[in-house]
Amino acid sequence: MTTPVFPEQRSVILTGAASPRGIGRYTAHYLAEHGWNVGILDLDAEASKAVAAEVAEQHGVVAAGAGANVADEDQVRAAFDELEAALPQVVAVVNLAGVSSPVDYLEVTPQEWHRVIDINLHGVHHTTKRAVETMVRHGVGRVVSLSSVSAQRGGGTFSKTVYSTAKAGVIGFTRSLARELGPRGITVNAVSPGPIDTDIMGGTLTDDRKEKMAADGVLPRIGTPRDIAAAIAYLISEDAGFVTGQTLNVDGGLYMH
Repeated sequence: MTTPVFPEQRSVILTGAASPRGIGRYTAHYLAEHGWNVGILDLDAEASKAVAAEVAEQHGVVAAGAGANVADEDQVRAAFDELEAALPQVVAVVNLAGVSSPVDYLEVTPQEWHRVIDINLHGVHHTTKRAVETMVRHGVGRVVSLSSVSAQRGGGTFSKTVYSTAKAGVIGFTRSLARELGPRGITVNAVSPGPIDTDIMGGTLTDDRKEKMAADGVLPRIGTPRDIAAAIAYLISEDAGFVTGQTLNVDGGLYMH
């Protein structure tokens, strides 16, 4: 078999990429700098469109935004249809949408359990399913989903058991799907961040909290959105065509395996 060839004009769709200080928004700009056309799929449709306009203006690429709750498959499919109609060929999808959950297990309600699993795991399935339907028609594609060091270490971060469970599911999903889709020219990988300087861990991090989080790793700092964006950029690149079923830890040495 020959190696699948990327089209000259290629697009990536990112979920959960409209938050002002989130990994997704930074990644959208980073990928646009590297020649990707960008689709933004976020719960807030207006924010998605605003970020897309910002990306298009700053980087001269095609960009589009649409609103959807990733936990709702019908909404995801409608939003994806809208984005796909506005963009060149979709080659990659990056599953960034997620919610934290610092709730102790004995305090977890059924509502909290389903909220976190629905967004952090079912949402990955819904978006990926729709994306790969397009990718298999073209014979080339990249899927990247965010897991977490919390899944591999059994928590020990801001979020606890429900979150760790969902993020561990992302790793299993990634490995199994890589086996199924490899023969169709599609690679499937995960990125596992350690502590990152965003607002998802209970608000903007103070210098004291950053220092305490960094103490668990082997590097003297916590991560930045750029660290994650660069890992994603590699995994969706044409150069990463022989990398699949992997979990790339970007965590300052917090978890070594």
